[in-house]
Amino acid sequence: MLEATLLLAEDEPITRMDLREMLQEQGYQVVGEAGDGWEAVQLARQLRPTLTLMDIKMPRLDGLVAAQKIIDQGLSTVILLSAYSQKDLVEKAQRAGVAGYLVKPVRESELIPAIEIALARQRHIARLEQEVMAAREELSARKTVERAKGILMETYGWSEDVAYRWLQRQSMNRRVTLDHLSREVIGKAIRE
Repeated sequence: MLEATLLLAEDEPITRMDLREMLQEQGYQVVGEAGDGWEAVQLARQLRPTLTLMDIKMPRLDGLVAAQKIIDQGLSTVILLSAYSQKDLVEKAQRAGVAGYLVKPVRESELIPAIEIALARQRHIARLEQEVMAAREELSARKTVERAKGILMETYGWSEDVAYRWLQRQSMNRRVTLDHLSREVIGKAIRE
């Protein structure tokens, strides 16, 4: 089980207390509790919980709207809890990007697997985001090296292969990355 921090957003204090006890018995850390959607969004901003369990029908700010705000701002993964299972609510929850939708009364045998699946999905998404970021950085570095090669080719009349080998040698001799060295070449060309 992942070390998860949870935010509970439920307007019924007894239901909220039951959920908290159920979660704590399973080893989850409940870091905050909200009685309405507006408070849930504020606590999510402040606490950055791993997961938010939220009722749909709440005062001040509807749970679906609050969930959408939390998800759009990247504050937490959200599982919605509702006494209602109408198709339109489920579709709205899907469009909001929630990780799960449970119909009340929620039993522990349903809640814990839903939490674990949502957390696994969250970890998978985080890995994908890291891979995308790494790919973007690699593409940026390649573009920088290409630009530096172009400058060397134009300045010294070198072929592409000679310019690239020069960058590689200089990079190894100076123990800097090709990207770093290429940025220096570009910076020098701009200053001149």
